[in-house]
Amino acid sequence: MENRNPTYTLMPEITNRWSARSFSDQAVSDEDLYAVIEAASYAPSCFNEQPWRFIIARERDEKNKICNLLYEGNQKWACKAPVLVVVFAKGKFKKNQKDNYWHMFDTGTAWGYLTLEAERRNLITHAMGGFRRKKTKEFFSLSEDDTVVTIFAMGYLGEKEALPEDLQEDERPSPRKPIEELIYPFNHTKHIIEKNGGYHL
Repeated sequence: MENRNPTYTLMPEITNRWSARSFSDQAVSDEDLYAVIEAASYAPSCFNEQPWRFIIARERDEKNKICNLLYEGNQKWACKAPVLVVVFAKGKFKKNQKDNYWHMFDTGTAWGYLTLEAERRNLITHAMGGFRRKKTKEFFSLSEDDTVVTIFAMGYLGEKEALPEDLQEDERPSPRKPIEELIYPFNHTKHIIEKNGGYHL
């Protein structure tokens, strides 16, 4: 796959998954939809709190309401997806109402599980940061302690040519940084690593 050349042997779902923007008109079945949510539910979390929550829109009027929460750049492509999902996280532990400082981390892990099961089922997932957070929280009457994490589009891959012309060029898997740029050895400082252009295995 273009831009995907792992050094080591990885699960194909990891290397094959990418955030496409073009969706076909094919509907997502109940089985596939609920299976990817169930995959998310198997993610680990602090004290097994499982703080992630999903608001699913499949009907046209429901999706239109979520589309209105997106920034214009995302409205240009995401509104065609057969499924739009708002992901939010509960910010307090249920048992004692103390702050759960790990709720975003845990929900991100659940999102990762979801995307891999979606890829296994040939579903495209594309998470967005370009949406009106305050308006989204108000629209769904979320509590002060809830955090809106992302809105994502899901469906089956469509034709690149169906996208607006300015988006077609980027409709391909994005490159990955080499792991040498990601690792800081325990006995090296950040300054030394940056000076030498990263750590070489």
